[in-house]
Amino acid sequence: MLLHLSPLLLVLLLLLALRRPPLQAAQSGCALALTLWALGLAGPVQSATLHAAALDTALLFAIAASVILPGLAFVIAIERLGVNQALGSAVQSLRLPRAQQVLLLVLGLGPMLESLTGFGVSLVATVPLLLALLPRPVGLRLALVGMAVMPWGTLGVATAVGASLAGLDTRALSAASAVASAPVFLLGAALSLRWAGASGPAAWRALAGLGALFLAVLYGLGRATGPELAGVGAGLAVVLAVLVPAGRSAGIAWPRAAWPYAALVACVLALKALALLTQWDGHGALRGQAVVFKPLASPGIALLAALAWVAWREHRALAAGGHPPLLPALRARAQRPLWTILAFLALSQILVKGGFLQGLVQSLAGLPPPAAAPLVALLGALSGYLTGSTLGGNALFMPAVALLPEGLRLALAALHNSAAGHAAMGSIPIAMVALGLARATRDEEGTLVRFGFALACLNAALLALAGAAWVAWLR
Repeated sequence: MLLHLSPLLLVLLLLLALRRPPLQAAQSGCALALTLWALGLAGPVQSATLHAAALDTALLFAIAASVILPGLAFVIAIERLGVNQALGSAVQSLRLPRAQQVLLLVLGLGPMLESLTGFGVSLVATVPLLLALLPRPVGLRLALVGMAVMPWGTLGVATAVGASLAGLDTRALSAASAVASAPVFLLGAALSLRWAGASGPAAWRALAGLGALFLAVLYGLGRATGPELAGVGAGLAVVLAVLVPAGRSAGIAWPRAAWPYAALVACVLALKALALLTQWDGHGALRGQAVVFKPLASPGIALLAALAWVAWREHRALAAGGHPPLLPALRARAQRPLWTILAFLALSQILVKGGFLQGLVQSLAGLPPPAAAPLVALLGALSGYLTGSTLGGNALFMPAVALLPEGLRLALAALHNSAAGHAAMGSIPIAMVALGLARATRDEEGTLVRFGFALACLNAALLALAGAAWVAWLR
């Protein structure tokens, strides 16, 4: 088993000890896995197996790219229009109590923006706000905690891919992941209040009320519609619960410049309603051995529609800014993330199709379920932290979860999905985004990277304990 896991151990060594880029680590892992496979140290090499690995990799990459490319294009457009700056200025002008300020960012604005766009975009809005409201060390830490509250990426694409890999219904996995992640949400928010100096009965009452609202909307929307709107709706519910009463009392309206986010939500809702009424999104499905890609069901369509809306309405403002053309800017920003995701997806499919994970699966299957649950959570956290992506983490180990007993597969897949996402949001790439936005010093860089690793470990341990209790209760 150690030999079969050596490609993953190599990735771990390159990322954490040698601090090589994720793309280089994934490519090295692929090269080692292919070499072991060719030498007969894994499953037999057959043309049908190679074809299946290539096809499933291509389909998984298409699922991710169909969201990432329009998502990044949308991000570039709203950055050029100054949308996040306007939103941040409006929040600062409300002068909310400290507890409500913290919960607004950690449970509301950050999860909402990250669920809409992914790629750490929420940090563009939350880091300046947190640094303006709190001391720098606290503000930087809370930026990572806020990211870890919503780990499922752009319109739930990572959860959709995870459900496909595990052979589960997307809505069921979305709702189950909300249950699995509940302890992390509440603990992260509680620690944020403590670090920000917002304690006392009023602060804990605010946490109880807004935390319950966040979890209820996240679970309800996930179960009813899937992961696309669950994170957006949960964050938006907290934002409205805080800002609507404060805005009325202060006489401040929601900034008009932030309308592109409303346009994106409207596009997602409209397309979701159309799909429910007509089932049009089921046409044109592309099938591999273990993966199905439905192009018409991709959240990327909603992102494209919102981008077209923004480009049509704001074409003068976008043209007057003297910005470079959109396509070169998109290529520059998307190239490296897409190659990295492709490399990790390829590694995952080589390991699965080549039989590298059979020993691990047999070990998991041989454990009693309460013991298997912590191992699944820890593997999910490891994969998420290594790849810096929930999607990449699910690609590595979710296929192994698909081979576990059907009765507990949903709970274990939810643990993996949540653990990968929470760990990914404390990873080095996310920490570096926050540090870049804050123009941090070298000392601050080391401190925040270590904090991110500690945060990922804490969340993994919490999920492992909660997962063992959950699985024991299900039995």
